[in-house]
Amino acid sequence: MAEQQEQAAPDAMMTRIGQVVMLHHGGDREEARGRFLDLWAEIGEDGDPLHRCTLAHYMADTQDDPSDELAWDLRALSAAEELGDGRVAEHHQSLAVRAFYPSLHLNLAADYVKLGRSEAARSHLRRARGAVGALGDDSYGDGVRAAIGRLELRLDGDGTSGESGSPDRFGGPGGETLGPPRQRP
Repeated sequence: MAEQQEQAAPDAMMTRIGQVVMLHHGGDREEARGRFLDLWAEIGEDGDPLHRCTLAHYMADTQDDPSDELAWDLRALSAAEELGDGRVAEHHQSLAVRAFYPSLHLNLAADYVKLGRSEAARSHLRRARGAVGALGDDSYGDGVRAAIGRLELRLDGDGTSGESGSPDRFGGPGGETLGPPRQRP
């Protein structure tokens, strides 16, 4: 019993990241960005890869410039590549690193669409599609699969341009963002 409680002990940094995610979802994007930067400085470039992956994944959503968003999503992917299933399971027993990849690659594909780089977007979209088998049969998995489908349609249809001829962040018929839904940490 004590061993189970020890495994279930909360990770303080993941809790703090989750609090900033809630702040961002509540509409305070700039405050969230500032707090994420503070946490990033605390974690450090060589800190726990789970913390870096999670924080960078959410930090990307707070960026105004698509190039900055891409840089954060690349940091998230790089940190995920350092992760092992054991470390992820410490945070949540049902998680596996491979389940991160559909979302991470989809985010990168969406970033490249925004930057008008359709071939790079297609490359990451193929990787996202190839990794969807790791997703659960739940609302999150369904959302990621749907976002992949929307982005595929967009790339096969009108390319990367919105009405103004420049990339935009909306791809779905209801104005959904190009990337996947984000799970809470």
